[in-house]
Amino acid sequence: MLSACNTEAKDKQKNQDSPVGLYGRTEKEKAYDAKVMAESFFNEHEMATLAVLCDLILPATTSAGSATDAEVPAFIAFIVKDIPQHQLPLRGGMMWLDHRSGKLFNEVFLTCSEEQKKQLLDEIAWPNKSTPELEPGINFFNRMRNLVMTGYYTTKMGLDDLGYKGNVPTVWDGVPQDVLNKHGLSYDPEWLAKCVDQEKRGIVAKWDEQGNLIT
Repeated sequence: MLSACNTEAKDKQKNQDSPVGLYGRTEKEKAYDAKVMAESFFNEHEMATLAVLCDLILPATTSAGSATDAEVPAFIAFIVKDIPQHQLPLRGGMMWLDHRSGKLFNEVFLTCSEEQKKQLLDEIAWPNKSTPELEPGINFFNRMRNLVMTGYYTTKMGLDDLGYKGNVPTVWDGVPQDVLNKHGLSYDPEWLAKCVDQEKRGIVAKWDEQGNLIT
């Protein structure tokens, strides 16, 4: 209640959790969502590091926004609470990242230059170039990359960037007449007029209890 009008608190919550307002949720699922949304895992430094990593993995292009534009950090913040197995690997991975950047550049990852960040990530972006020293970072980066791509390409922005049309209506004029003739079948004229009539494509067909077409 006290934070209801606190825009800073709202912005922080938005950064910690994925967007709400999903449809088709059962009461049990809604209660679970509310429980998870009320929890926090990442601290401020981790969320900032997460956001930088997300955009380095998937930056904006001329045709689509970046991972943070699609709120991928919020998705990952939700996932670690929904699937706790991600918590230790991601937190430990960011600690490894800060340790590695401190060793190379005497800075935590966040305060490194863009060039330094990319140099460090280039070390751990290739699993086939693994060494004992880099293996923890490589495992972390693989997990991060998978989560970023999953989060991004399940958003409207990501799907639009892919050109994915999804479950959209198409035009169907029924079974071709030659196929019907081959099997000795035909459409009922009344059914055909109601269900295949181009002008009535937006009408949802309804049947009575006996299976007779009503509309």
